[in-house]
Amino acid sequence: MIEFILASACNGCGRCVEICPTAVFDPPAQGVPVIARAADCQTCFMCELYCREDAIFVGPDPERIEGYDPLAVADLMGEMRRHHGWDEWAEGGRYPDAHWRMEQVFARARTA
Repeated sequence: MIEFILASACNGCGRCVEICPTAVFDPPAQGVPVIARAADCQTCFMCELYCREDAIFVGPDPERIEGYDPLAVADLMGEMRRHHGWDEWAEGGRYPDAHWRMEQVFARARTA
């Protein structure tokens, strides 16, 4: 379940708001998005994957917020992105055709 957004790392881009399939976040007027409906989080990790600033931490328990301390998990920030090779294609990595990205699938589902 979504645990926190690290305000000091967030650039306020709103990608997490756009990509969340259950609308957990409210967009900010400016600054950091608000975790408005944490109970609706499906623990899909999409917000963590799409956060280019590695400012979001999703805990592994899909049933409850565990209350992770941001300082205690600082080395885990961005781990999901690193382990899945997210954005490697953008720098000439091993996924040049980006076929594994689900962005287009989610975009089609929202317009259908």
